[in-house]
Amino acid sequence: MSEAAMVLHCAPTLAAIKTANLVSYEYDSVSEMREAVRSWNCRLRDKGVRVLPLRYQNRKALLYIYRPSRLAADFRDRKAKALLHRFGYSPEKTGQCILRLIKRLRGTEEFPHEIGLFLGYPPEDVDGFICHHAKEYKCVGCWKVYGDEEKCRKLFASYRQCTRQYSDDLRNGVDVAAMTISE
Repeated sequence: MSEAAMVLHCAPTLAAIKTANLVSYEYDSVSEMREAVRSWNCRLRDKGVRVLPLRYQNRKALLYIYRPSRLAADFRDRKAKALLHRFGYSPEKTGQCILRLIKRLRGTEEFPHEIGLFLGYPPEDVDGFICHHAKEYKCVGCWKVYGDEEKCRKLFASYRQCTRQYSDDLRNGVDVAAMTISE
C-alpha cells in the first residue's frame, strides 16, 4: 500500500484521534501483500499502530490499521462491553476479540455489524445501526449516527481536517512514520 493510500484512508488513526480504519488493498501476490503488511508494521509499531489483514478475497485484502491501546480502552466502555458480549466476544481480551472478528469476516460475505466497535465508533451508533437495520439515522459521516449528532459532526470534521493536513504534509515530503503520533 502506498503512503498516499495510507494517509487517505488512515490519517485519523495515524494522528491518534481514531482507534482504527479499514483499507481494501489490491495485491498481485500473497507474498507481496504480506511484505507490505510487514513493512508497515515495522515502520509504525514503535508509534503504537498495527496493520493486520482480516480477510482475503479476489486478490484483495481487508487491512485493519489500528491502535491496540485505544481498542482496549474502547472495549472497557460499558455499552461496548454489552454489545460485544451479545455477539460472543470477551471484551477484556482484545486479541481474542480480533481473532473472533476475523472468523466472522471470513465466514460470511456480509460485514458483522459490530465491526464499528473495532473502528472506534460510538457504541450507541453501532447498536442503533443494528437495531434500526441501517435506517432512521440522524446523519451520515464515517458511520451512521444514532446518538450524539453534534459530537459526531465535529468528529467527522476533525477527521477531514486531519486527512487534509496529513495529505499536505505527505506532498511536502514528510514521511508517514514521521507524521504518525506516538502513544
